[in-house]
This record gives sequence, C-alpha cells and structure tokens, in this order.
Amino acid sequence: MWWLDTLSQATCSGVARIVSMRLVHLLVQLALLCLVRSALPVPKTVFWLTLVSERNPGKHKKQARLRCRLPRHRPHLRPRCGRRCLPDPRRFLVHLLHVFSGDPLEKLRRISVAGDLAFSPSFRCDGALLAAGDKKGVVRVFRADKAAAGALRTLRAHAAETRVVRYPVAGGDKLHLLTAGDDALLAYWDVPSETPVFSVPAAHRDYIRGGAASPADPNIFATGSYDRRVKLWDARTGNTGPSLSFSHGELVESVLFLPSGGLLATAGGNVVKIWDVIGGGQLVHSVESHVKTVMDLALGKMANTGETRLLSAGIDGYVKSFDFGMLKMTHSLRYPQPLLSVACSPCGSVVVAGSAKGKIYMGNRKKKAVDEEEEGMKSVGGEIDWVSPEPKKSVLRPNYFRYFRRGQNEKAKEGDFVIEKPKKVKIAEHDKLLRKFRHKDALVSALAKNNPRSVVAVMEELVARRKLVRCIGNLDNGELGLLLEFLHRNATLPRYAKLLLCLANKVVEMREADIRSDEKLRVHMRNLKRMVAEEIQIQHTLQGIQGMISPMLALATR
Repeated sequence: MWWLDTLSQATCSGVARIVSMRLVHLLVQLALLCLVRSALPVPKTVFWLTLVSERNPGKHKKQARLRCRLPRHRPHLRPRCGRRCLPDPRRFLVHLLHVFSGDPLEKLRRISVAGDLAFSPSFRCDGALLAAGDKKGVVRVFRADKAAAGALRTLRAHAAETRVVRYPVAGGDKLHLLTAGDDALLAYWDVPSETPVFSVPAAHRDYIRGGAASPADPNIFATGSYDRRVKLWDARTGNTGPSLSFSHGELVESVLFLPSGGLLATAGGNVVKIWDVIGGGQLVHSVESHVKTVMDLALGKMANTGETRLLSAGIDGYVKSFDFGMLKMTHSLRYPQPLLSVACSPCGSVVVAGSAKGKIYMGNRKKKAVDEEEEGMKSVGGEIDWVSPEPKKSVLRPNYFRYFRRGQNEKAKEGDFVIEKPKKVKIAEHDKLLRKFRHKDALVSALAKNNPRSVVAVMEELVARRKLVRCIGNLDNGELGLLLEFLHRNATLPRYAKLLLCLANKVVEMREADIRSDEKLRVHMRNLKRMVAEEIQIQHTLQGIQGMISPMLALATR
C-alpha cells in the first residue's frame, strides 16, 4: 500500500519519522472508528439491514441482480420494474414480464409480449389475470398462471405508448380496466367485450405517466401527467370530465393512493406531496428528501405494528421510507445505480428496485437467530420486526432533581389537581387608545370597525370626558365621511336615536364649511337629509294611524 512505501522511504529522516508515526496513528484511529460504528447500528436501520439477498448473505449492497435484455437496435430504451404484486407475497412482477419467486430469489416464468417493450403491468384483484401495455399502445390481458396460453384479450385504442394500466383495487371488480398513455387518452374498458365504456381523448395536455386506483372505491382513479396536473376520475360520470384537479408544480412521474383512500401521494421533481382528496385537494405535507427526480412510489407494510410506509425511488439511487402517519422520514436505502421503480411484497419480506441500466435489485429479509425470549415476541408467521421499538421514556418522580425542573410543557398526570390558567381578556383597539387618552384615534378606530354598539359606547365615554365636541372638530374630511355614513345608517334606530340625532345636528352646525367644500361630504349629507325626510314621513304616517285607532279604542272601552 502507498502508506507502507512512505514509511520505508522516510526512515532516513527524523522529520519523516514523526510524519509517518502520525499517519499510522490516524489510520489506526480511523479503523477503530469504523469498527465501532459497524458494531452499533442505528435503531431505525435494523429492519432495513435485514433486507439482504440470499444469494449474497454477507453483503447487503451487492444483492441479487437480474439483467433485462433489451433489443440491440434500441439501446436507449430501458425497462421499468412493475409496481403491483401478486396475491402470493413471495411473487412479484418485473419487466419485461418476467415472473420471479421471492423465496428463493429465482425466475418462475416469462410471459411473451408482442413488440419490444412492455409497460405498467397490473394484476387483477384475484391475481388470476395480468394486463400490460406496450410501446405501440396495445394493451393485452394474460393468464398469470399459464404464460404459454397467449393473450386472452387485446385492447386497441391508444396511438402511443400505454404507460398506465390499472385494474380496480376495491370492490372485487374483475371486468373493467383503466388505461392511459403518451397520447393523453384515458380509456375505461369493459375487458370481456374488448370495448371502452368511455374514453377521454384529451384527459391531460401532455404525456400521462402516473395512475392509481382507489382502495376505497372501485370507480375512482387518479392520473398524473407531464402537464403538472393531477386529476381524479369517477367511472360513473363517464367522459364528463375530472371530479377533481390540482397542480403538483412539477412533471408528475407517479401517483399512489394511501391505504385509507382519502390521501393521495404524488411524485414530481425531487418532491413527494401528500394531498387530501376528500377535502378538495388540499396539500397535507411535502417531502423533499431526494436530490434528483423521484420516479416511482410504492407501499410497504411493517410486520411488527401492521403500519404502512410510503416508499419512493429516485434517480439519485435512494429508496426513501416515509411514515405518513407521523409525517417523518424513517430510513433510506442506497443503490449503486439510478432507480426508476420500486415495489414491495404484501407481507414486506421482499423489496425490489429497478435501475435505469436494466438491472433489478431484489432484497429478501434475512432471518436472524434469536433466543427463546425474543422468539416469543415475534409476530405470527415467524416475521421479524421492521424496526426496533422506540425506548420508553423514564417516568419522573419527586425523588429526582429533574422532576422539579421539567418546565411548563409537562402535561398533567392522572390524579393531579390542575389549576386552570385564567383566560386573557382581549382588549379592543379603541379601549387601548382611550387608556392612552387618544380620543380622536379611538373614535376613528371604532368607526372603522362599523360596530354600532362599540361606536356608541365610545361616544358616550367621550361625552363623559367632555371630549366628543373637540374630536368632531379635529376630524379630517375622510374621517368626517365615516362619521356621516355612520349617522346615516344608525341615527334613526330607537336604541341610539336620542344620542345620534343630537350629534348629527352638532356635526352639521360645526362642520358646515367643510361639508360644502367637499363633494364626497355633500353626498353623505344628501343621504343623511333623505334619511331624515323618510323618518319624518314615517312619523306622520304613524301619527295618522294612531289618530284613527284612538277613537276606536275609546268606543270599545264604553
């Protein structure tokens, strides 16, 4: 090694001896540090480190690799890994329609597809049929158990690559199929008759590259396109248009419904976003954990808690695990090549990632040797926990010093007598100004709020302080307009008429010159005059009615 040659050449010099000794010392420290780090794994990585290949049990990164042979005359086309899994948790699908076994990691059969490329394989809910598109836009339906039988149905409607093929997930629907492609055509098929139930020719304004079926409703589907839009479709409404549409902000590569059916995850650029589709497409959370474009999304189930994690694969070579319940990133897996797709078996024992260079990385969970106590804590079926349980926090008791320094954020325990903090009374702005003796500003602030109760209360307080007349004299034209508009609306109300009518006379008497010189103030004055005339007319009418009723009441009392 180079540092040994350096040591042999430096023996003739005292300075060189010191340098070589320091170099050896640093190398020894580095080796010890690596040993310590390898011996103490992070708790969150315990499960992910168990996903090693059976063919290479001693090395985690060098997992079982399968090459997908591409046509020599089209070297730029690259296969993508399938996103759906067979009902058997030990089998999964990979392009070009090769079916592999998860335990052990070996190829079972190959389904031949006419053409040079196959896209977006999708299993029916019972796993009996498999549908896939190709580069020419043709969608074929096969029997998953008999590869040599050929295509059972051929669906022809697309003029370009069919990148989205999805069977309904919920409801046990076995007769329909959703397809979409680079021609921006969306089709909903009746598979037995090979005819589309409906089709939307311009569902998006660019290539459609992502699609997902709702796990809660067999009629709901989602599509994502390079036009940066995500749309939800209802098969019951036909081609009337999308039920919901919102923008992701980047070119959408993949969409995926979360298990509840009310949340939708979208991948575009280096961002994964989670949307509330029940709430009208509101953004719930945004994750920017990748450095480069996120190409695919998948769901992985945890064995110990039954929880589900959102997996994302990107061109940066990472598979990220996201806990969408706690809204935090839990782990990341590093692969040596850019990734285009990711998938996980239903039981969580196998993770598959497809690379951009035609290699497929399959990781099978390694079963560790455990003692009898740990064996009893294993879940049913001999599954190993994905992650180590989080350590429980120690309970603070009065015999600990930290008990008396736990701070204001400590929550009350059962049996504690809780003294509620008195609610802070919110003081209005005009009250604060009155406390500072800013009488004019208090009046203007109350007029701006347009609350008659508050305005009259401020006026009564100013009358008690003998400051109302001075405030009226100090108002500018804009503030005087607010006062005249308030008088026009509320001067005739019986509750405030006694104060406001007198105030209106005083305003006209004091600010007559300003009202005559300003056009806006004259408009307010005309409105006030009209209001007074109407009120007088109403009073005359009421007096006439009273005059007619009074003799009748007098005769009735005799």
